[in-house]
Amino acid sequence: MSNVIVTGGAGFIGSHLVDRLIAEGHRVLVVDNLSTGDRRNVHPEAEVVELDLLHPNLTDVCRSFRPEVVFHEAASVSVAQSMQRPDKDAANNVTGTIYVLEACKASGARKLVYASSAAVYGNPVSALVSERHPIRPQSYYGISKYAPEQYIRVAAETSGMDYTILRYSNVYGSRQGTRGEGGVVSIFASRLRKGEPCVIFGDGQQTRDFVYVKDVVAANIAALTQGGGRTINVSSCIPTSVNQLLRTMCGLLDKPFAPKYMSGRPGDIRDSLLDNGLATTALDWRPSYSLREGLAEMLEEERARDGVTADR
Repeated sequence: MSNVIVTGGAGFIGSHLVDRLIAEGHRVLVVDNLSTGDRRNVHPEAEVVELDLLHPNLTDVCRSFRPEVVFHEAASVSVAQSMQRPDKDAANNVTGTIYVLEACKASGARKLVYASSAAVYGNPVSALVSERHPIRPQSYYGISKYAPEQYIRVAAETSGMDYTILRYSNVYGSRQGTRGEGGVVSIFASRLRKGEPCVIFGDGQQTRDFVYVKDVVAANIAALTQGGGRTINVSSCIPTSVNQLLRTMCGLLDKPFAPKYMSGRPGDIRDSLLDNGLATTALDWRPSYSLREGLAEMLEEERARDGVTADR
């Protein structure tokens, strides 16, 4: 058993990661400002400190807990909001990561695992995007996810701390909010249940690489002991159009396919398909869930959770 900190551990991906870490016997401290996370998402055996990453007490909190590994999941994740408020986006994603790095060094953490994003690549110049693809972000969000990668690399070189950077494709699953790159799945699920029209920006033929949250968690767990000093894509490596995604969800919920199409948004990329070959060798990781399997499990978990909430 080791001490592990998860920033953003009350959020979507972070809370699922905390569940897995607790199940494997680790002592877990969640650091989350709860601006978008929900304390009810956090496993009851995890410790929780409600704290912004920019707070000066972060280093003291980490030093007191003495983590072996820090998983940095906390971030502002909205492309649209990054285009409207790049200053806030940079403060949370870039400066916040710098504070996390300083806390890691002060507390003697062995390793940092950083949640990066496919947004760093921008519009692809090849059909399949490997880690060697040019970095050309099309949004301020993409920039604010890439800059911390460089801070982490330099910090590791100067301090001896190990790291693994995981570039997620479009993650989906239960507990997901309606913001962020993969939030379209949560938005569609909510609207379909309410009988409201699902809005698709553009023609719906744009493709994304959707990966289930439990597969992403498995990649993080592998990074506890593998992938040192590497930057690794975490993806399904299967392209899915937004139209196809909605059709699949409509089928699972027995709802008609009747999207409302609207103009595309600034900063959105056309297609994204990440090569996950390096993850198979560096992390011994492969996705276990098909899109349909992941969506079915997500929808069932959300249905059960909504029932519990309604009974309270």
